Amino acid sequence: MTAKISVDECCSRLDEPWRPRVIAALNGQEVKLIRVKGVFPWHRHDDADEFFLVWKGRFSVEFRDRRVDMSEGDCVLVPRGVEHRTSAAEDAYVLCFEPAGTVNTGNLPANDFTAPGGVSIFDTDDDAK
Repeated sequence: MTAKISVDECCSRLDEPWRPRVIAALNGQEVKLIRVKGVFPWHRHDDADEFFLVWKGRFSVEFRDRRVDMSEGDCVLVPRGVEHRTSAAEDAYVLCFEPAGTVNTGNLPANDFTAPGGVSIFDTDDDAK
């Protein structure tokens, strides 16, 4: 895709929290946009690092030994194999960079938080805006 992507427009298309949508893919990686609210379960990704960048709102990543609170423009890297959970008291929008095919719930069995993988925010007939 060579069209411009408006992350703000993409945010307006997310109707439920914890359902990542791919906004771009490159070199085996996906850039996912996630609407977050509430607390996500503890989990880890044994084979994938995750990079979170806060686009809108306030967002936290909690590790077993500390918590990283972030505002718009802040980011954090979660190394592969490190247990963590994410949260936001109010709606927040976060960009996540990770290998294609990474399941959002990591090592957990499928549950209510497990999102379908590889789902794009753009319909096949839509252009990036």
